[in-house]
Amino acid sequence: MAKKHIVVDPITRIEGHLRIEAMIDENNTIVDAYSSSTMFRGIETILQGRDPRDPGLLAMRICGVCTGTHYQRSIEGVEDAFGITIPKNARIVRNLIQGSLYVHDHLVHFYHLHALDFVDVVSALSADPAKTAQEAQKWAKVAGTTPYIEGEGHFAEIKERVAKFVKQGRLGIFGNGYWGNKHYKLTPEQNLIGVAHYLKALDIQRDMAKMQAIFGGKNPHPQSIVVGGVTCVQDIQNPARIALFKNLLKESTEFVKKAYLPDVYMAGTMYADEATDSKATFTELMQGKGVGGTGGGLLNYMSYGDFRLDDTGFYKSALLFPSGIVYGGDISKVEDVDPEKVAEDVTHSWYEGKNPLHPYDGQTIPKYTGLDKREDGIAYLKTNEKYSWIKSPIYNDTRVEVGPLARMVVGVARKDERITKYVTNFLKRGNLPISVLFSTVGRTAARAIETELMADVMVEWADELAANVAAGDLSTWTEFDFDKVSVKTKGMGLAEAPRGALGHWVKIENGKIVNYQAVVPSTWNAAPRDYKGRLGAYEASLIGTKVAEPEQPLEIIRTIHSFDPCIA
Repeated sequence: MAKKHIVVDPITRIEGHLRIEAMIDENNTIVDAYSSSTMFRGIETILQGRDPRDPGLLAMRICGVCTGTHYQRSIEGVEDAFGITIPKNARIVRNLIQGSLYVHDHLVHFYHLHALDFVDVVSALSADPAKTAQEAQKWAKVAGTTPYIEGEGHFAEIKERVAKFVKQGRLGIFGNGYWGNKHYKLTPEQNLIGVAHYLKALDIQRDMAKMQAIFGGKNPHPQSIVVGGVTCVQDIQNPARIALFKNLLKESTEFVKKAYLPDVYMAGTMYADEATDSKATFTELMQGKGVGGTGGGLLNYMSYGDFRLDDTGFYKSALLFPSGIVYGGDISKVEDVDPEKVAEDVTHSWYEGKNPLHPYDGQTIPKYTGLDKREDGIAYLKTNEKYSWIKSPIYNDTRVEVGPLARMVVGVARKDERITKYVTNFLKRGNLPISVLFSTVGRTAARAIETELMADVMVEWADELAANVAAGDLSTWTEFDFDKVSVKTKGMGLAEAPRGALGHWVKIENGKIVNYQAVVPSTWNAAPRDYKGRLGAYEASLIGTKVAEPEQPLEIIRTIHSFDPCIA
């Protein structure tokens, strides 16, 4: 029985507005949880009645973090409706723009949004710089490389910089952390490594953003993608632009391999016991007993697949990330994804509607019913009624998790050679069992594995683009007759965003959009309960988590951040 009701609002270090309420028993274990997005989006309503060649530029304003993802998905949905296959150069350029986003987004997430859930900044002030250098060598060796920052002097300088901020009371974004919390497990030296890389990542992420801007025109919100292809003709014809991209990619990859991966090994090893501390079943989860390791949650993983590797047409080509769905964490079985089985339920969402609807027929009609004001002066969610601006997506009448972990799990289940190699190498180097993936730590590790993979494969794509252009192919756009293809049609842009499965569905009549729905990754993960009372991925991941200090719910923040919430 719940002993304490915790409200965490707002969840910080995310994009958007998120509230978590958790019920904790006498052992400080979470026995129930609720996830609520507290801000209305409504982009779908704005897009109705518009020219279908335009919504990409508006849809990408859904988010400024996963910048360009909604842009591309929206345009691909229209291309699907019009039956357009884009040229090879356009396919590769889009892959490079999106791949750059993945590397940039994952790095920023780990260091600037998630790392402080593991790294105690104040503890770093008691670190020994010489021992810190040795510790950096240790974890770089585990990752099969050398440290990004080497030598006692560099760590001593960083320690001194942070100490000055502390003494002057100028901690800034570090000012309200739960420093000293019992669930910080890193040593002072490990914490200093984390702080050092946090500061360095502020510089390196700028170069990663430049990579996207080379072919996208700018960052955030690139603008070179159009229905039928891309517009950056001059950039693909200029060898210097491709060379600049590869140079920036090389520098970024060095940080990924020498800093990011070693840091994830370090954090993952120190928290490995939590990653494998529970073996409950899905049925037990619904009884409030948790599943997987700490933060495991649903254990149902779905990927739409993404990054086309050939030019055989939409939804026909080979993919870098294969599509599929895995149930119950059983990687010996994988099923194909059927888009017809996607639906959104609004039973516990602030919208009009009764039955789950497929996105083609989806509605976005607000129905806000407020919060429950109690005698203690705190406004609580009406959890038995509607309590979130996020709808509840279901696949085949099942709740699923999406994201980097889902992509890696589906890839391994599909026996994809490249993904299996990267996942296996990571686990082997860290001497970690595959079961460690089904947890908060595993979700964080999967993102790092994917970042290394993406950084490596983009070199191949850049070379493929250069070779194709050198062979004389300068095509970047497929011509189409708008008046003919836009009479009455519908299409879907289903692929992956950094945070998971992303779908844009569009219906078109007489050259205008008559219905539009976007089901985004954080809709899948951050959703409230559905019409059967089943938990969303965030909610399920918190069940069974032990909170060391309820007034400092570090464990709740850590698990929620592992999904990288993006709820604009």
